[in-house]
Parts: sequence; C-alpha cells; structure tokens
Amino acid sequence: MRHAYQYVVLRCVPRPEREEFLNVGVVLHCQGADYLDVACHVDAERLRALHAGIDAGQVREALAFVDLVCRGDERAGEAARQSLGQRFGFLKAPRSTVLQPGPVHGGVTEDPGRQLEHLRERLIG
Repeated sequence: MRHAYQYVVLRCVPRPEREEFLNVGVVLHCQGADYLDVACHVDAERLRALHAGIDAGQVREALAFVDLVCRGDERAGEAARQSLGQRFGFLKAPRSTVLQPGPVHGGVTEDPGRQLEHLRERLIG
C-alpha cells in the first residue's frame, strides 16, 4: 500500500548572514503509516569549512533532540507529548538557530523507513 509522506531537510547554518548551510538531517512524516522519524549525519570537517569555530557536538545534540521529539520521548518536553502530525509541525517550523528546517516536500511510498534512508543518502551523504 502506498502512503503520502512529507519531509524536511534539516540544515546547519553556522553563520546565517552568509546564507551558507550544510544538510545534516531529514525528518519524514507519513500519517497513513503512523510514522515519524529522522535520519542524520554530521560531517564535522565540512562544517568547519563553513565556520572554523562551529561545535559539531552541539549540532549532534540538536539532532538528538529532534530524534527525541520524533520518538515521543518525555525528555523532549511538551513537543514530544503531541500527536505525530503536531510533532512534525513543531520540527518543520522555522527557527533562528543554527539548525534550521528547509521547505516541506512530499511524495508517496510503500515503505517510509526505506524512503527516509534513501533521502538521507541522496540529500546528506
């Protein structure tokens, strides 16, 4: 069975005034399959090429928080107690932090987990 899904690419934007970013994660929500998950990869060397002073550990911590929200882990606070759709809404909302979501995209898939891995490989590396 094919299900519609939406996804956002999470970007690390070390210096927003330069409008440079590096894709570090993908969040995929598939309501029909009751699915919300994130796949990520932080390439510290590439991040340092954008900004020598960036702390890749903090970027990883921010992505770990995204994972907690996706899983509904109580350590993520109020956002994690919401429905999957509301959690996705929280994660796709623009913020003025170093970790920012890109535009929402969509598609259809039979396997949301496999689709997420495909997007991670294609968009992050």
